[in-house]
Amino acid sequence: MSVQEKTTGFFSEFKTFIARGNVMDMAVGVIIGGAFGKISTSLVNDVIMPAISMLTGGVDFSNWKIVLKQAVAGADGAIDPATEVAVRYGSFLATIIDFLIIAFAVFCLIKFINGLHRKKEEAPAAPPAPPEPSAEEKLLTEIRDLLKNK
Repeated sequence: MSVQEKTTGFFSEFKTFIARGNVMDMAVGVIIGGAFGKISTSLVNDVIMPAISMLTGGVDFSNWKIVLKQAVAGADGAIDPATEVAVRYGSFLATIIDFLIIAFAVFCLIKFINGLHRKKEEAPAAPPAPPEPSAEEKLLTEIRDLLKNK
């Protein structure tokens, strides 16, 4: 088998794999998940964190940190914030809240989908149609009808 045949077979297999419905569904899910992540991050940073900061006396929650090493002045005498070493636990807490919001939304979605599946299972099935009479039964019915008519 030549290299060209192997390559063609490989790409043919890849094309078949990509064309499957599950892969496309997963791609749509990843894209929507990314968009939802942006929405939940905005909710945390722009709505929830300011409210928490207000409850804590107006402190900007994202700036909560434990400074391990103060920032040092550069050659021009200005303080270089990149030289500061700090544990930014406020930002970490915001990320945890963001995760909890996403996890809760996924939980609600799965619970809703499972509820739909249960309703489908609980719906009464239509009664099966009566079976078609066999050839013998049809023949016997015809004979009976002929005998009645005589």
